[in-house]
Amino acid sequence: MALVVYLKTVTELRGKGDRIAKVSFRGLSFYSRVLENCEDEARFEEAFRWPVASKVDGNEMLEIHIYNYSKVFTNRLIGTFRMVLQKVVEEGHLEVSDTLIDDNNTAIQTSISIEIRYQPMDGSVRVWSDGEFLDVPDDRDGMFQFETESLLSSHSYSTGTPPGRSSHGIPTFRKAGKGVFSAMKLGKVRSSKDNHKKGDDPAILETEDLDRKAMRLGGGLDPDAISLASVTAVTTNVSNKRSKPDIKMEPSAGRPVDYQISVTVIEARQLVGLNMDPVVCVEIGEEKKYTSMKESTNCPYYNEYFVFDFHVPPDVMFDKILKLSVIHSKNLLRSGTLVGNFKLDVGTVYSQPEHQFYHKWAMLSDPDDITAGCKGYIKCDIAVVGKGDNIKTPHKASETDEDDIEGNLLLPEGIPSERQWARFYVRIYRAEGLPKMNTSIMANVKKAFIGENRDLVDPYVQVQFAGQKGKTSVQKSSYEPIWNEQIIFTEMFPPLCKRVKVQIRDSDKVNDVAIGTHFIDLRKISNDGDKGFLPTLGPAWVNMYGSTRNYTLMDEHQDLNDGLGEGVSFRARLLISVAVEILDTTSSEIVSSTEVQVEPVSNISESATGKVEEFFLFGSFLEATMIDRKIGDKPINFEVTIGNYGNQIDGVSKPVAGRKKKKDGIGESDEEESELIQNSSDEEAEDDGDLVSVSTSPPMKPVITDRNYFHLPYFEKKPCIYIKSWWQDQRRRLYNSNIMDKIADKLEEGLNDVQEIIKTEKAFPERRLRGVLEELSTGCSRFVTLANKDQNLAGRTKLDQERLKSCMREMESMGQQAKTIRSQVKRNTVRDKLKLALNFLHRLRFLAEEPQHSIPDVFIWMMSNNKRIAYARIPTKDILYSIVDEERGKDCGKVKAVFLRLPGKKGFGPAGWTVQAKLEMYLWLGLNKQRKDFLSGLPSGFEENKAVKGTGLQAVPPISLVYNMKQVFQLRAHMYQARSLFAADSSGLSDPFARVFFSTHSQVTEVLSETLCPTWDQLLVFDNVELYGEATELRDDPPIIVIEIYDQDTVGKAEFIGRTFAKPLSKMVDEHYGPPRFPPQLEYYQIYRGNCPAGELLAAFELLQIPYDDEEIRRALIAVHDFAVPQIKIGPAGRTELPPIDGPSDVDRGPILPVPLGIRPVLSRYRIEVLFWGLRDLKRINLAQVDRPRVDIECAGKGIQSALIQNYKKNPNFSTLVKWFEVDLPENELLHPPLNIRVVDCRAFGRYTLVGSHAVTSLRKFIYTPPDKRANNWAHTARLANGYMALTNGTSRSRPYSRPISHSSGDIVVNMDSEPNIKKMETVVKLDATSDAVVKIDVNEDEKEKEKKKKKKKKGEEVEEEEPDESMLDWWSKYFASIETMMETLRAQEAAWAEAEEREDMEIAAENAEIKGDDSHVKGTKPKEKTKSKNSKDKKKNHGSDGTEKKVPKPRVDELMVYNKELESEFDHFEDWLHTFNLYRGKAIDDDDHNMVDDDRIVGRFKGSLCMYKLPLSDEITREAGFDPNMGMFQSIPHNDPINVLVRVYVIRATDLHPADINGKADPYIVIKLGKSEIKDKENYISKQLNPVFGKSFDIEATFPMESMLTVSVYDWDLVGTDDLIGETKIDLENRYYSKHRATCGIASNYSLHGYNVWRDPQKPTQLLAKLCKEGKLDGPHYSPGGKVKVSNRIFLGPTEIEDENGLKKQTEEHLALTVLKHWEEIPRVGCKLVPEHVETRPLLNPDKPGIEQGRIEMWVDMFPMDGPAPGPAIDISPRKPKKYELRVIIWNTDEVILEDDDYFTGEKSSDIFVRGWLKGQQEDKQDTDVHYHSLTGEGNFNWRFVFPFDYLMAEEKIVISKKESLFSWDETEYKIPARLTLQVWDADHFSADDFLGAIELDLNRFPRGAKTAKQCSIDMVLNEQELPTISIFKQKRVKGWWPFVARDENDELELTGKVEAELHLLTAEEAEKNPVGLGRKEPDPLEKPNRPTTSLSWLLSPTRAACIMAWRQYKLACVVLLLTVAGLIFLGLLIFSIPSALSQKIVNFIG
Repeated sequence: MALVVYLKTVTELRGKGDRIAKVSFRGLSFYSRVLENCEDEARFEEAFRWPVASKVDGNEMLEIHIYNYSKVFTNRLIGTFRMVLQKVVEEGHLEVSDTLIDDNNTAIQTSISIEIRYQPMDGSVRVWSDGEFLDVPDDRDGMFQFETESLLSSHSYSTGTPPGRSSHGIPTFRKAGKGVFSAMKLGKVRSSKDNHKKGDDPAILETEDLDRKAMRLGGGLDPDAISLASVTAVTTNVSNKRSKPDIKMEPSAGRPVDYQISVTVIEARQLVGLNMDPVVCVEIGEEKKYTSMKESTNCPYYNEYFVFDFHVPPDVMFDKILKLSVIHSKNLLRSGTLVGNFKLDVGTVYSQPEHQFYHKWAMLSDPDDITAGCKGYIKCDIAVVGKGDNIKTPHKASETDEDDIEGNLLLPEGIPSERQWARFYVRIYRAEGLPKMNTSIMANVKKAFIGENRDLVDPYVQVQFAGQKGKTSVQKSSYEPIWNEQIIFTEMFPPLCKRVKVQIRDSDKVNDVAIGTHFIDLRKISNDGDKGFLPTLGPAWVNMYGSTRNYTLMDEHQDLNDGLGEGVSFRARLLISVAVEILDTTSSEIVSSTEVQVEPVSNISESATGKVEEFFLFGSFLEATMIDRKIGDKPINFEVTIGNYGNQIDGVSKPVAGRKKKKDGIGESDEEESELIQNSSDEEAEDDGDLVSVSTSPPMKPVITDRNYFHLPYFEKKPCIYIKSWWQDQRRRLYNSNIMDKIADKLEEGLNDVQEIIKTEKAFPERRLRGVLEELSTGCSRFVTLANKDQNLAGRTKLDQERLKSCMREMESMGQQAKTIRSQVKRNTVRDKLKLALNFLHRLRFLAEEPQHSIPDVFIWMMSNNKRIAYARIPTKDILYSIVDEERGKDCGKVKAVFLRLPGKKGFGPAGWTVQAKLEMYLWLGLNKQRKDFLSGLPSGFEENKAVKGTGLQAVPPISLVYNMKQVFQLRAHMYQARSLFAADSSGLSDPFARVFFSTHSQVTEVLSETLCPTWDQLLVFDNVELYGEATELRDDPPIIVIEIYDQDTVGKAEFIGRTFAKPLSKMVDEHYGPPRFPPQLEYYQIYRGNCPAGELLAAFELLQIPYDDEEIRRALIAVHDFAVPQIKIGPAGRTELPPIDGPSDVDRGPILPVPLGIRPVLSRYRIEVLFWGLRDLKRINLAQVDRPRVDIECAGKGIQSALIQNYKKNPNFSTLVKWFEVDLPENELLHPPLNIRVVDCRAFGRYTLVGSHAVTSLRKFIYTPPDKRANNWAHTARLANGYMALTNGTSRSRPYSRPISHSSGDIVVNMDSEPNIKKMETVVKLDATSDAVVKIDVNEDEKEKEKKKKKKKKGEEVEEEEPDESMLDWWSKYFASIETMMETLRAQEAAWAEAEEREDMEIAAENAEIKGDDSHVKGTKPKEKTKSKNSKDKKKNHGSDGTEKKVPKPRVDELMVYNKELESEFDHFEDWLHTFNLYRGKAIDDDDHNMVDDDRIVGRFKGSLCMYKLPLSDEITREAGFDPNMGMFQSIPHNDPINVLVRVYVIRATDLHPADINGKADPYIVIKLGKSEIKDKENYISKQLNPVFGKSFDIEATFPMESMLTVSVYDWDLVGTDDLIGETKIDLENRYYSKHRATCGIASNYSLHGYNVWRDPQKPTQLLAKLCKEGKLDGPHYSPGGKVKVSNRIFLGPTEIEDENGLKKQTEEHLALTVLKHWEEIPRVGCKLVPEHVETRPLLNPDKPGIEQGRIEMWVDMFPMDGPAPGPAIDISPRKPKKYELRVIIWNTDEVILEDDDYFTGEKSSDIFVRGWLKGQQEDKQDTDVHYHSLTGEGNFNWRFVFPFDYLMAEEKIVISKKESLFSWDETEYKIPARLTLQVWDADHFSADDFLGAIELDLNRFPRGAKTAKQCSIDMVLNEQELPTISIFKQKRVKGWWPFVARDENDELELTGKVEAELHLLTAEEAEKNPVGLGRKEPDPLEKPNRPTTSLSWLLSPTRAACIMAWRQYKLACVVLLLTVAGLIFLGLLIFSIPSALSQKIVNFIG
């Protein structure tokens, strides 16, 4: 299946010249040969062939371009021929003659004659043979042959598709050897060059005009459908024999880094418990910090800030657990009781957006009782900052009280708010292969004396998870311990701790030691999607790696065993499994504690982990070079191990029994059974007809390569190793991983291609991106077919099955999304879609990591003198063999360049950068039964050398390979230039030279002294380079070249700067040296030093085969015939056929060869103008001050010197401002050399000292392009301005453009709406630059506002506030209003972005709707939910603001701009014409974070600018009026004479300062330095505050340029000792002063003569405008009646009246002028945005903690020239003093209070009620009512008054309290606390503590209105607080009603415990003074006594009465009966008593 085009002739050509043709089809282009000196006819007679994978479509097109060829300049297009292939497809053969068309699509006379043949696969058109017209007459360059053959070569594909077929129809095409993989920029594929020499690379076509042209051909290709396949050798990894090395040498894991964790505990709510005194403890790792204690509250407010500093490796940091606990009643004597805690790991915080949680609620749970539910919430901010991280904190002043707890839980996105308890089971079965060692001295001594031969390890396993540890039992003396135990953790699920740490430890009496560590990442063993699965693992073996298995007493690499850094040796393998079970906390059997439990488990069968198979590892050392000479010249050998197989120390014995056991598939590998002999001699033992492993190469003495390196003389004899080992066959896991890795590699390379095309501004990045996405979707579908096949069940775990399902779903979904996105890729959306594609890459990389290990990694160790020196670790999956190409490891059966490095900590820093050795190594690992292919990937032409005794053993692997084929080459390294090198000398420069290594050869360039940008321009020629293998293989796949850059030192060894790799372009003998492949192009190669980029190298490399002499070849053939080894010498004729080398062009350079002309870049003449302004802040050099500095500028060997500064102290500016020089620079801007700026100090006797230097690496921004007269300036500036407004101030102040209205005069009026919608900002008006535009501002705004308000009132709505009273407003009103506006804008932006994102996701989801499978992975659903919840939140918030009033229009306050960053970043550092270049001196510091500016090396700054342009320049510019030839392009810049300025610094506040005192606080004050002036505001320090409000202004007089760097510092005041610097910020005032943005004094939004917004600039707007017009040579301003002003060709409208202090209105033009100033960026030619009135937020930095913010400071700076009018007084921004208020609370009655006491006698329920109240934060001033005794119904009557005086800040809605923190505090600390009133009801007890019954807390700003009656009062007032209308006491002033008391019952649910009738009355201090009242019921204004029922009596006061009443009430009947009985008895008694006397009386009387 192929399309063949035969290009015959092109006739009717004009003129005479060299012609070349380019033929393109399907994005793949071929070039013809160059026809020299053609006249009118060019006879090409050349055939081009495209093997096509998919049918040719009738609409596809063939294109032929004919060019005039030029060696020096770009080729000029003569004409183009295009043809739709419909006829060809139908007929299969066509001959065509036609005319060409030119750029304008018109036919030209030149005609072309071609023949086309097409052979489809199905034979639908007639069959023809290639021979019919493929008789190419002159194929001497071999080009054609190669192009057609390699497209079909079996090695040119890597993705399992058939040969010559890429994943979507474009042939997978290996580049013709051209710089294959861009010198391994590793991650960066070489950028496209737009000349014909890259013609064979379709990714980089010359397609600038393809879009235009394709559209003209009706029915042609849609340009948005074109996509380009990956074609470079890197991308497809087509390299069939060699694989790609990794350039980053230094291990990054394990190196300590600085981290700062800041935690703000704001408040706690809903804490479970009664009347608590809570303290919050913040614990990270071992460190604990506590808040202060808050008394008797379960919703304490803290607002306390804690900072923890760490210097640990990232892994250690992210595994640390951050724990927040609430403790009740903690004090010095008691530890307190834990209420609840919350845990997460630091890594979870770091992985959040911005590395922080902001204002989130952490939900507390009780670890001792998991059935208990939520124990409360803590509101906090947590941020983790690494070096260089910037955290964007929302603005502090704008904090709203976010009451929606459920919607703001402290949980990462995607985790449900309702987390459940779960059990995590980690089962430990057994371990194998433990090292035979023991660190205990006694054990070794014991063994020596007693001769005890027991295993010297007592292992146990320790598991750590979520801050808890569990241990198995200790297995005494066992190398193969069996535990069969499970460790159970109880933790919330999903857990917020990502990793489980499993460690085998050796138990020891003195000190337990880690043997090996493994981390299980829970994210990799679970899936949280809809069809996801709980964490599960195994049972599977995990491999542990660590330090070497040596018997040393002290292990220097012990850290590696603890899991820090990359393990350098296999340590052990452990059989484990993990399972998770979600708990049902309601069940009764459940264990409620979270203590770790250890239980035994049953053993598992041997076969559970898979069938044991025999594996075979083969390796061959083809080359060992670059061996560090420090190692010494003792013999060197290499050891290869896999697990313990091959290890010389442990694997000694080889029992036969063990072997047999293995064959039966029972046992597992271990040292005893390892198949290995200790020597590596060539003997081979025979045992059961099997072979013995050979794991080491024979020792060999190294040979010197050069001063730094040795090499081993392997030459034609290459040593081999082979090892047999036995492992469970779990290859499927690795295969799936490999498929995904390969897709990811291909995607990464493709995306790098796209980025490179965008970066170098090449054409059509969108096409390349489409190709990348197509490949991705094809790769994904290929995965689905491959991964699903081999599902043998032996050893397949649950995780294997679930992972496969989820990977297949993910890949399918990803493939579909990629397709969808591909269709959406347009030129304008490339960058957005690129981001989405990068997300795919992260997902793929994550999926590819296999959590269940199988075969351990392979280690290669270099040994010298039996010492282990350096190692390389090769993942097994990379070398694993499979017959399916995609499944095969990327390095399997390929030659890989392996760089050995030092183990452990030795490898950090400089030691880690030097290569210890470079091996060219071939590795193959596979099942023993697949062994037949193991040599297939080696370079051809070898014989196997086997050490075999006897015959018949064909399968024995060779112990060495002998190559009988070798090719001789000449390598030419064209070393042109390097840039941005690392500064290696103390001068801040380097003396660089490059050392080039190729095979065993090395050469160096010359040393260029004192430069970071050397231009060597040197050709290094390596002669007689012998390479082994076939010529064709070497052509397509030559070995890599290593280039190292060094700094030459006069004393000692040269210092390493960096390293890069390259691949040469190869030319074989039979190829022609000419285009398109030769000569090679210069390319940039990224240089790395460790892991950090250290510059770039511009070079080209070519490898030219040297032909042999005929006579020599004849002799060689005879020698072979005689069984002798041929020795072929290169005859004199050999080199003559190589392209000639130009001799040295300049005599001075001696034997150094320059880079030849065809390769060095084409140069043009440029002029570089330099503006010399001045030097600043020059530091001392060698203790001497710089006195007479000068600046030297150098570029490409030419340069210029500034005038000498005669006295730097007096005036550091230059006297001559502009100088220029001319220089020849490459036409290609990307190849422009850097420009070097050096400052020297001219000392006495003609001596010069280098002060510092700066290299301008890219001159691009300084290239001058003449203004295009036709350019639409207005549209451009409008667009810029509009974009700017959209980003910064989308408020009622920003005025988006609406539709232009034409006027009769030809002016264009632009109406500026006064209160636009933010969304309108998308409209941009493009106006013609020549027309006049009118910008109109609505004059009647205020009247409209008033009318609106009147209408509202009529409707009967309460309007909250009228236009605010001017006298009430101050600067802070303006500030807070502005912050609110800023937050609104940010919110609106976020909403708009979220909406756009959601729309896009919805589109993708819609297109993917037909996908079956796991839709949860289509991320269209998540953002939707998020926005929903946000909207509902907002609704709640608005609803809950104030129920009585609807949302009111905001009072109109003039605003300023609040920037959440430095002003510089908003205005491009004010470098609009004056640039600042930092001067560096001193050696650069090595740091992983190379983006950080190295402040210590900065020794000063050079101020100036550059302008470069091509000569000649057009005359128009120089002819302009007022053009000063002395100033060149720097016209109209001010003079640089010294100038006196008044600098006024306003400091508002600082936020999040780093604590400086032990108590976790600081006592900050401000210090301001400018030149020699210093202002210390020490006496006004603010006590114990981390968010101090300073509100100060400072005036300093300064003289520019001597004093121009302003430093604002915040210091911590200390009573004793020196004050500490917290942080400082530096501002360059000079750049601000001279900037065209006019940063001297911000322009206010409105012009006022008085009040809070008074105009503060000494110049009025009219004066400013007149000055700007004069400076810009503009016409205007012309004011005309009707409120118009005309500037240039723009007309602006605006108001013309102003009010003075007395309220009188008068006419003014100031408003008009201000309107123009605010829209100055719209003025053509000179317009730019002027700095508005603003507040900027600057980070505070501390030199001791570089790169980590220590807080932020809000401030602004005004500058006024002293020779101008004097400015007015500074604005008063002193902090608002809190206003004094008095809150009077009258407790009238209570009702339904629960009855707590039981009567002693009667058992009746009652309560002795009293009410307690206080304002939050003033617990010590709590007040109690009197007691209402013995309330039997819960009713209480009090009539009691509480009086709470307090200070209140209205703007912040906070109460301000000043009090001493403790007895020992020096001074008072100010606290700001929300205004909350707490009322509690208690039951009074005489002899025990009072009982708490219930409480209510009212937020005085928003609390529910009280119920009118006790009946209407219910618990809903608390439960549904959010839905109820709320009121503010600050607005209502007086409120009365009933409110509920609540408390929690046993089930932690709120219950109603009473009701209180209260009246709240708020008065200002003045009002309170006028109307004083007494506390309780006292005078003045006493309350009447409550009418309490008589039962309310106290036993103590009148016990008898109380008893009587009590008895009467209870025993009424009994009392009556008792009384009657008593009366009766008395009567009887009296009766009896009186009867005798009465009787006697009677008797006497009777007698008498």
